[in-house]
Amino acid sequence: MTSDPEESVRLQGYGEMTLRTAVETLMRLAPRKRTDAAVFRVRDGVRLAQSEIAELASNWGIEPAPHVRSPRLVPEQHWQDMVRGMVREAPLPSLLVAFLVGVLVARR
Repeated sequence: MTSDPEESVRLQGYGEMTLRTAVETLMRLAPRKRTDAAVFRVRDGVRLAQSEIAELASNWGIEPAPHVRSPRLVPEQHWQDMVRGMVREAPLPSLLVAFLVGVLVARR
């Protein structure tokens, strides 16, 4: 099957993009999420099959994300990225307390 990499498609949950971008995005997802995702052609609304997406990825040299089973196999994140993630998920009172503790420590 030959598909234009610049063809406009809609990736469920991500919006409209080119076919190559949709395939790259899908291949970066975890295997379970990858099977749940759907790609639709904008021109006719047809859903692309998983086998078709896998074939396009192999033709274009796009490798799927590895399936990681153990947290020890995941590379360590940089501490700034971890703090950003905690701040995004922290409730407001916790952030206020952390800010006040930071102010007290800075003044000493």
